[in-house]
Amino acid sequence: MKKLLFLLTMLSAGSLSAQEVSIFDFIKTVDNNKEELIYYYENNWKILRDIAKERDFIESYELLITEADSVADFDIILITRYKNEKQYQQGEERFQQIIKERNKEYGGVRLLNELKPGEFRKNVFHKITRTKFSSLK
Repeated sequence: MKKLLFLLTMLSAGSLSAQEVSIFDFIKTVDNNKEELIYYYENNWKILRDIAKERDFIESYELLITEADSVADFDIILITRYKNEKQYQQGEERFQQIIKERNKEYGGVRLLNELKPGEFRKNVFHKITRTKFSSLK
């Protein structure tokens, strides 16, 4: 019986660890600074994720552009996908490592103008999801 319980525990843990985790950030452009916003994400957020993907720290990422409206007041959706819970749990530490390396090499965040990120973007909300099923697999 103990062996059966152990096997079931291991199988269920395996299925949980295989479950993809996705992070969604819904971003609003502040004061019509869309050009600054896009530049920031292309030259910072995207580069960090390119490095993370190359190192197998993440599964994938996307930046989606949309139109804000009265129901959903955001312009950009950022998606970062992790293969499983373990990869997600290691995500923050790994991104901090990449940021530290990039700061040494490039001297920090790349900006189009003198505006700081808080002056051209606002994170409206942040959501963590776990995939139950998908046609992508």
